[in-house]
Amino acid sequence: MTERIQKFISDKARLLTAAGVERATGEIETILCHLLDCERLDIYLHGWEILTNDVKQRLDKIIERRLTREPLQYILGESWFYGRRFRVSPAVMVPTPETELLCETAIRYIQQHSIEHARVLDVGIGSGVISVTMALELPECRVVALDISEEAIEMARTNATELGAVDKIEFRQSDFFAAVKPNERYDLILSNPPYIANWEYGALPPEVKADPTISLLSGDDGLDAVRVILRDAPQFLAPSGRILFEIGYDQGDKVVKMTETDERFRSIVVMKDYNDWDRVVMLSCD
Repeated sequence: MTERIQKFISDKARLLTAAGVERATGEIETILCHLLDCERLDIYLHGWEILTNDVKQRLDKIIERRLTREPLQYILGESWFYGRRFRVSPAVMVPTPETELLCETAIRYIQQHSIEHARVLDVGIGSGVISVTMALELPECRVVALDISEEAIEMARTNATELGAVDKIEFRQSDFFAAVKPNERYDLILSNPPYIANWEYGALPPEVKADPTISLLSGDDGLDAVRVILRDAPQFLAPSGRILFEIGYDQGDKVVKMTETDERFRSIVVMKDYNDWDRVVMLSCD
């Protein structure tokens, strides 16, 4: 039985590989887990027994869509992040593993500094993965979640509700910091901003192009959103607080230079991701 399911998965994966899809076998396994509502191991232990004709037909329809390079997360309507299942749609950016590094760093900072009742500001929430993760991983924290898109806020609110975090998150429609009150201060200001240069868009993989362009593009050098964060975030930072945001793989040195002439910044750390690329910036202010 195991050999039959392995061959079945391999045959389906070849179709995706021929279309340029990476990790094709993993994607077929993900689809089957979704359709059968089971774990990966169950597929290989019992897959052939529970693989009905209906499931096979539904699998083929998903593969047909995936061959067009439509992101699998949009097809399934879900994406996994920090061990949790989040709903996604073409209205929000598909969460990436790199953003988990941002969350890990933020959580570790709060825990190491024993900050009680931490106040967190999430700028540009998308599907809400950062806000929800912070709310669930830090039991006493409170999150204010900002996004300019009503559709993104509704998606994030749905995820927060289904995952049990909605009571700890305040959602506000906002263009960057526009909806933040002058007297508000936060222990963490987090963001996964757009950071791709406009001229790079044409060379992006089809799956990335499926994300909303507002979540991707940020001016001629990809740093327009970062400039807004550097300009405005310090005024809302609590004493001993930190600003953390994602950047592109080649933007670390550029961001460091952008902060050198701003006397408000006391220190800057650029962290590498799992592929050894610059990915997360952590800033402290006086």
